[in-house]
Amino acid sequence: MANIAGIRFKRAGKIYYFDAKDIELKAGDYAVVKTSRGMEMGHVVIAPGQIQAAESGEALSPVVRKATPEDIAKTEELDTKAEEALIECGKMIAELNLQMKLLSAEYSLDSSRLTFLFSAEERVDFRELVRRLSGQFKVRVELRQVGSRDEAKLLGSFGRCGRQLCCASFLTEFNPVSIKMAKDQDLPLNPMKISGACGRLMCCLAYEGEQYRAMKEKMPKVGQRVSTRMGEATVVGNNPLKETVMVELDTEATVEVPLAEVSY
Repeated sequence: MANIAGIRFKRAGKIYYFDAKDIELKAGDYAVVKTSRGMEMGHVVIAPGQIQAAESGEALSPVVRKATPEDIAKTEELDTKAEEALIECGKMIAELNLQMKLLSAEYSLDSSRLTFLFSAEERVDFRELVRRLSGQFKVRVELRQVGSRDEAKLLGSFGRCGRQLCCASFLTEFNPVSIKMAKDQDLPLNPMKISGACGRLMCCLAYEGEQYRAMKEKMPKVGQRVSTRMGEATVVGNNPLKETVMVELDTEATVEVPLAEVSY
């Protein structure tokens, strides 16, 4: 049976699974693994033995070794080189007048590949840029365009709540978010108020979406006639979080009543 380890390459990044074979690893260790981008060093977040192999029997890439102090030092050195490469790439983009926003640069652990991430409103012809970068850095260069959500995750920022963006701190994947979630929570449908730093609907709209839907299914509709201990009334509003119903009594008084005291 495969000895599977879960490894993450970036903070709040997706977890990838590798065959650790007989290499002893524990959560918190760093490991060198073989990926489609070459040799990379990642952070072990799931120790071998805690998960079972996929039933599909799909072969997993191997863990090459537990990272050594030399691997960690080399990664730090390559991070510094990547920052320098980022500056040079930015100058070339300006010279070529390319409409793209450069976000990050990263070397593979074996220094065989240099990857740049960027965002852009439209498709960009960056073939000349790749030729210049390859000629200057003498490595295989890859440019990858990312979407607005990935851009926010890479750059990081703070949300309307005053806390660090969820995507940059703990969300490993982007789940679907819809305008219906905002409607279910009675939020203003003004895009400026329900959009995040990426310009898309805020991820946190999904956190309580299911709870709101479940509560609203139990609550009477606005305009519905109900009975309360104070008499017959018409529903004029609901508060799913407090589990209360705002009703207008036939005496024209408006009161807030616990859902448990309402019959309909």
